[in-house]
Amino acid sequence: MEQRPYGLRVILEVGVEEAENRARAALALEGFGVLTEIDVQATLKAKIGVDRPAYKILGACNPSLANRALDTEEEIGLLLPCNVVVYESESGTIVEALDPGIMSSVTNAPEMAAVAAEAREKLARAMEMLEA
Repeated sequence: MEQRPYGLRVILEVGVEEAENRARAALALEGFGVLTEIDVQATLKAKIGVDRPAYKILGACNPSLANRALDTEEEIGLLLPCNVVVYESESGTIVEALDPGIMSSVTNAPEMAAVAAEAREKLARAMEMLEA
């Protein structure tokens, strides 16, 4: 797993569909459900006629962590759910999750740091499962 400026990334040598299935399963093991799914490839083709490689955005949510974050600061909902992207690249299939630490970087609420740290640990474990 690679730490990126605002995400956690793994590169897999499997197809996009397989990577997405693995990501969904790993997220579920860490208590995340996928609330939303955006097929960017299909949307851009339908809306503006652009052909792009496969690219999906999965809106992952751990309900208990989301509730704690919202209890701390309701506006944090602007950063929920935690987006996970799955897309093709020249180096393989990328799965990348937003680093929840961003939540604590935009608020002065000290409680948010604990929520963000727990969410990051869970997402990091899910991402590491993908590499196994």
